[in-house]
Amino acid sequence: MKALPFKIPKSTADTLIVQEDKGATFYDAFHQHEEIQISWIVSGEGSLIVGDTVTSYRSDDILIFGSHVPHVLKSSASSLMSYMISVFFTRESFGEKFFNLVEFENLSGFFNRSGYGIRVTYEKEKLKKRFLEIHKKKNRLDRLIIFLQILKILGQNRGETISNSVSKKNYSDNEGQRMAKVFQLVMNNFYRDITLSEVSGIANMTPNAFCRYFRQRTNKTFFQFLTEVRIENCCNLLSKDQEISIAEVSYSSGFKNLSHFNRKFKKIKGLTPSQFKKNLNF
Repeated sequence: MKALPFKIPKSTADTLIVQEDKGATFYDAFHQHEEIQISWIVSGEGSLIVGDTVTSYRSDDILIFGSHVPHVLKSSASSLMSYMISVFFTRESFGEKFFNLVEFENLSGFFNRSGYGIRVTYEKEKLKKRFLEIHKKKNRLDRLIIFLQILKILGQNRGETISNSVSKKNYSDNEGQRMAKVFQLVMNNFYRDITLSEVSGIANMTPNAFCRYFRQRTNKTFFQFLTEVRIENCCNLLSKDQEISIAEVSYSSGFKNLSHFNRKFKKIKGLTPSQFKKNLNF
């Protein structure tokens, strides 16, 4: 497992990185990098963590992660191939003062909101077309022109902010390894009992020290985080299968008591599991 922080591969001549990820899964370690990331999920689905927030991603999502924003895309065990086209850049990629030009004044909101992660909900067809174009182009000037067209669309400053709170702290290698191991444990084992002793052992800390450490970095307790991962899995299961019962998704996601599950679901999602299922468009 690679650790936080993560280095985006590039040649010395690259100012703009265009990357294609295709395979059974995406890179699934909790990580951060200096570059701002704009990604189109061509195909694939799974859990998404950005900062302190657990949610999900699916095919056709367009996601933005700001500089040093911790995140992970954990592919689900589905038949969909994981395929993503991404663009990486920094605010200094084209010179320290490039984005200070008056022509880019409408991007200030975009840069600010990217620090919390953004799910783009507008002009998606135009953006998908630009992603296909920028991926095919090899000439750097052609890529830059298309990239500016993408930024022009994103400058409308719309879309859903993903996270409520993101630590601005850059993780050290040791912290990155520790948090990556904890997140990996949860994402792979949320359906079973995970004790505080087990997870603190993974982090090489005492239980009390781990509880303080985790809360300082995520603004929530470890078990709040675990519950959110389980609830998000329940939502994914309900969204895929109209016939699956609420009790079935509850127990398969790690909840042992149905009434407890219902309370936690409503607290996190703002509606009951039955209401959530009723609102789904099958």
